[in-house]
Amino acid sequence: ALPYAEMPTFLEKLHDANTTTAIKLGFEFLILTASRTSEVILAKWPEIDFDTKTWTVPAERMKAKEEHRVPLCERCLAILQAAKKTTSGGEYVFPGRSLHRPLSNMAFLMALERMGYGNITAHGFRSSFRDWAEEKTHTQNSVIEASLAHTVKSKVEAAYLRTDLFDKRRDLMRDWAAFVTAKPSLKVVKIHA
Repeated sequence: ALPYAEMPTFLEKLHDANTTTAIKLGFEFLILTASRTSEVILAKWPEIDFDTKTWTVPAERMKAKEEHRVPLCERCLAILQAAKKTTSGGEYVFPGRSLHRPLSNMAFLMALERMGYGNITAHGFRSSFRDWAEEKTHTQNSVIEASLAHTVKSKVEAAYLRTDLFDKRRDLMRDWAAFVTAKPSLKVVKIHA
Protein backbone atom coordinates (compact mmCIF):
# COMPACT_ATOMS: atom_id res chain seq x y z
CA ALA A 1 0.00 0.00 0.00
CA LEU A 2 1.09 3.55 -0.64
CA PRO A 3 1.26 5.67 2.53
CA TYR A 4 -1.80 7.91 2.40
CA ALA A 5 0.30 11.07 2.81
CA GLU A 6 1.75 10.37 -0.66
CA MET A 7 -1.63 10.16 -2.37
CA PRO A 8 -1.80 13.73 -3.78
CA THR A 9 1.67 13.37 -5.32
CA PHE A 10 0.80 9.94 -6.70
CA LEU A 11 -2.37 11.26 -8.34
CA GLU A 12 -0.43 14.04 -10.07
CA LYS A 13 2.04 11.44 -11.37
CA LEU A 14 -0.85 9.27 -12.55
CA HIS A 15 -2.31 12.18 -14.52
CA ASP A 16 1.08 12.60 -16.26
CA ALA A 17 1.76 8.87 -16.71
CA ASN A 18 2.50 7.40 -20.12
CA THR A 19 -0.59 5.18 -20.33
CA THR A 20 -4.04 5.20 -21.88
CA THR A 21 -6.82 7.57 -20.88
CA ALA A 22 -9.01 4.61 -19.84
CA ILE A 23 -6.32 3.37 -17.45
CA LYS A 24 -5.76 6.83 -15.94
CA LEU A 25 -9.47 7.46 -15.48
CA GLY A 26 -10.21 3.96 -14.23
CA PHE A 27 -7.32 3.97 -11.77
CA GLU A 28 -8.30 7.33 -10.30
CA PHE A 29 -11.90 6.12 -10.06
CA LEU A 30 -10.68 3.00 -8.21
CA ILE A 31 -8.76 5.17 -5.74
CA LEU A 32 -11.60 7.64 -5.16
CA THR A 33 -14.18 4.90 -4.60
CA ALA A 34 -11.86 2.58 -2.60
CA SER A 35 -13.07 -0.23 -4.84
CA ARG A 36 -11.53 -3.49 -5.96
CA THR A 37 -9.93 -3.75 -9.41
CA SER A 38 -12.50 -6.24 -10.73
CA GLU A 39 -15.38 -4.02 -9.65
CA VAL A 40 -13.96 -1.05 -11.56
CA ILE A 41 -12.74 -2.70 -14.76
CA LEU A 42 -16.04 -4.52 -15.23
CA ALA A 43 -18.20 -1.45 -14.50
CA LYS A 44 -20.92 -0.89 -17.10
CA TRP A 45 -22.87 2.26 -17.88
CA PRO A 46 -26.28 1.04 -16.62
CA GLU A 47 -24.73 0.76 -13.11
CA ILE A 48 -24.11 4.51 -13.01
CA ASP A 49 -26.88 6.86 -11.89
CA PHE A 50 -25.79 10.45 -12.51
CA ASP A 51 -28.96 11.85 -10.90
CA THR A 52 -28.40 10.18 -7.53
CA LYS A 53 -24.60 10.24 -7.89
CA THR A 54 -24.46 6.51 -7.25
CA TRP A 55 -22.70 3.52 -8.75
CA THR A 56 -24.47 0.24 -7.98
CA VAL A 57 -22.17 -2.76 -8.29
CA PRO A 58 -24.15 -5.96 -8.89
CA ALA A 59 -23.93 -8.75 -6.31
CA GLU A 60 -22.23 -11.14 -8.72
CA ARG A 61 -19.19 -8.82 -8.96
CA MET A 62 -18.87 -8.26 -5.23
CA LYS A 63 -16.68 -10.38 -2.99
CA ALA A 64 -19.52 -10.74 -0.45
CA LYS A 65 -22.01 -11.48 -3.26
CA GLU A 66 -24.25 -8.58 -2.15
CA GLU A 67 -25.12 -5.53 -4.23
CA HIS A 68 -23.04 -2.51 -3.18
CA ARG A 69 -24.01 1.13 -3.66
CA VAL A 70 -21.05 3.47 -4.03
CA PRO A 71 -21.51 7.22 -3.49
CA LEU A 72 -19.88 9.26 -6.24
CA CYS A 73 -18.12 12.51 -5.42
CA GLU A 74 -17.93 15.35 -7.93
CA ARG A 75 -14.51 14.24 -9.18
CA CYS A 76 -15.88 10.73 -9.83
CA LEU A 77 -18.69 12.25 -11.87
CA ALA A 78 -16.16 14.28 -13.87
CA ILE A 79 -14.13 11.11 -14.48
CA LEU A 80 -17.27 9.35 -15.70
CA GLN A 81 -18.15 12.22 -18.04
CA ALA A 82 -14.62 12.09 -19.48
CA ALA A 83 -14.87 8.30 -19.83
CA LYS A 84 -18.22 8.60 -21.59
CA LYS A 85 -16.55 10.66 -24.31
CA THR A 86 -14.01 7.90 -24.95
CA THR A 87 -16.32 4.87 -24.94
CA SER A 88 -18.33 5.77 -28.04
CA GLY A 89 -21.33 3.74 -26.96
CA GLY A 90 -19.38 0.76 -25.60
CA GLU A 91 -20.87 -1.01 -22.61
CA TYR A 92 -17.81 -0.77 -20.32
CA VAL A 93 -17.08 2.45 -18.48
CA PHE A 94 -13.33 1.85 -18.77
CA PRO A 95 -12.80 -0.17 -21.96
CA GLY A 96 -9.64 -1.99 -22.92
CA ARG A 97 -8.22 -2.16 -26.42
CA SER A 98 -11.68 -2.83 -27.81
CA LEU A 99 -14.70 -0.74 -26.80
CA HIS A 100 -16.55 -3.98 -26.12
CA ARG A 101 -13.99 -5.45 -23.75
CA PRO A 102 -12.98 -4.27 -20.27
CA LEU A 103 -9.51 -3.23 -19.23
CA SER A 104 -7.19 -6.09 -18.38
CA ASN A 105 -7.05 -7.00 -14.71
CA MET A 106 -3.29 -6.28 -14.98
CA ALA A 107 -3.71 -2.75 -16.42
CA PHE A 108 -3.36 -0.87 -13.13
CA LEU A 109 -0.50 -3.05 -11.92
CA MET A 110 1.40 -2.46 -15.16
CA ALA A 111 0.78 1.29 -14.87
CA LEU A 112 2.21 1.22 -11.35
CA GLU A 113 5.32 -0.57 -12.56
CA ARG A 114 5.83 1.91 -15.42
CA MET A 115 5.44 4.77 -12.94
CA GLY A 116 8.14 3.33 -10.67
CA TYR A 117 5.76 1.99 -8.02
CA GLY A 118 6.49 -1.70 -8.56
CA ASN A 119 6.38 -2.39 -4.82
CA ILE A 120 2.66 -1.59 -4.41
CA THR A 121 -0.58 -2.95 -5.86
CA ALA A 122 -3.85 -1.40 -6.96
CA HIS A 123 -5.59 -3.29 -4.15
CA GLY A 124 -3.25 -1.57 -1.70
CA PHE A 125 -5.01 1.74 -2.29
CA ARG A 126 -7.93 0.34 -0.30
CA SER A 127 -5.51 0.05 2.61
CA SER A 128 -4.30 3.62 1.99
CA PHE A 129 -7.92 4.76 2.25
CA ARG A 130 -8.47 2.67 5.39
CA ASP A 131 -5.38 4.10 7.11
CA TRP A 132 -6.34 7.67 6.16
CA ALA A 133 -9.92 7.25 7.40
CA GLU A 134 -8.72 5.80 10.70
CA GLU A 135 -5.98 8.35 11.33
CA LYS A 136 -7.38 11.55 9.82
CA THR A 137 -11.13 11.37 10.43
CA HIS A 138 -13.48 10.71 13.32
CA THR A 139 -15.55 8.33 11.22
CA GLN A 140 -17.16 5.32 12.85
CA ASN A 141 -15.49 2.02 12.04
CA SER A 142 -18.78 0.68 10.67
CA VAL A 143 -18.89 3.49 8.08
CA ILE A 144 -15.29 2.89 7.02
CA GLU A 145 -15.87 -0.85 6.71
CA ALA A 146 -19.10 -0.30 4.76
CA SER A 147 -17.18 2.00 2.40
CA LEU A 148 -14.83 -0.89 1.69
CA ALA A 149 -17.80 -3.26 1.22
CA HIS A 150 -16.61 -5.42 4.09
CA THR A 151 -19.21 -7.62 5.72
CA VAL A 152 -20.02 -7.37 9.42
CA LYS A 153 -18.27 -10.31 11.06
CA SER A 154 -20.49 -10.50 14.13
CA LYS A 155 -23.71 -12.34 13.28
CA VAL A 156 -25.51 -10.55 16.09
CA GLU A 157 -24.35 -7.10 14.95
CA ALA A 158 -25.20 -7.96 11.32
CA ALA A 159 -28.71 -8.98 12.38
CA TYR A 160 -29.35 -5.53 13.83
CA LEU A 161 -27.45 -3.37 11.35
CA ARG A 162 -29.98 -2.94 8.54
CA THR A 163 -28.50 0.08 6.80
CA ASP A 164 -25.63 0.54 4.38
CA LEU A 165 -24.78 3.91 6.03
CA PHE A 166 -24.91 5.49 2.60
CA ASP A 167 -25.22 9.15 3.63
CA LYS A 168 -22.32 8.89 6.06
CA ARG A 169 -20.28 7.07 3.43
CA ARG A 170 -21.00 9.86 0.93
CA ASP A 171 -19.50 12.39 3.35
CA LEU A 172 -16.44 10.20 3.98
CA MET A 173 -15.80 9.60 0.29
CA ARG A 174 -16.17 13.33 -0.46
CA ASP A 175 -13.52 14.05 2.19
CA TRP A 176 -11.25 11.32 0.80
CA ALA A 177 -11.54 12.82 -2.68
CA ALA A 178 -10.69 16.29 -1.34
CA PHE A 179 -7.61 14.84 0.36
CA VAL A 180 -6.22 12.81 -2.56
CA THR A 181 -6.93 15.46 -5.21
CA ALA A 182 -5.32 18.28 -3.21
CA LYS A 183 -2.18 19.72 -4.74
CA PRO A 184 0.92 18.32 -3.02
CA SER A 185 2.14 20.85 -0.49
CA LEU A 186 5.53 22.42 -0.79
CA LYS A 187 7.79 21.90 2.19
CA VAL A 188 8.54 25.16 3.95
CA VAL A 189 12.18 25.58 4.82
CA LYS A 190 12.90 28.07 7.57
CA ILE A 191 16.02 30.12 7.11
CA HIS A 192 17.57 31.30 10.33
CA ALA A 193 19.29 34.67 10.14
